[in-house]
Amino acid sequence: MSLPEPREPAGPYRVSVVCLGNICRSPMAAKVLTADLERAGMSDLVEVDSSGTGDWHVGGGMDPRAAATLRVHGYLTNHTARQFDPEDLATRDLVLVMDTDNLDEVRRAVDERGAELGFDASRLRLFRSFAPGCGPNPEVPDPYYGGDDGFTAVLNMVEAAAKGLTGELVSRLRG
Repeated sequence: MSLPEPREPAGPYRVSVVCLGNICRSPMAAKVLTADLERAGMSDLVEVDSSGTGDWHVGGGMDPRAAATLRVHGYLTNHTARQFDPEDLATRDLVLVMDTDNLDEVRRAVDERGAELGFDASRLRLFRSFAPGCGPNPEVPDPYYGGDDGFTAVLNMVEAAAKGLTGELVSRLRG
């Protein structure tokens, strides 16, 4: 499945990554994807942000375990959690969700508001679906209630998916 066309061909391609609380998975994925895009010389062509479907952590920072995992592997950790806003659909080229529960939540917003905001379901995907060989269950599990090893596992998953997505973005935008 190829990437959707840019909504604004003259502007940056806008990618939003969504999880539940916006303190673990989606900010980790956004930081990794941003770093991969910078290494590929694509930072001027693609903007990445993240959000969560829940509002519990709005305004707070990244989970300390997520931040520590990113730091150990050389990634930036500055982050302020925000809640997914259906209005975001009006300006995003691609919305990537971490698991099927949050996918269902975002899909409801697409069903309710997508048409009026010019956003169709082809712009909504699971983030890990871009990882080569991820198998039939391309979800990134929530590490929040587990130990540090869960954050390392999530980092490995998002690095593989970010690498695959970066390759597709390079092909799409520089093709």
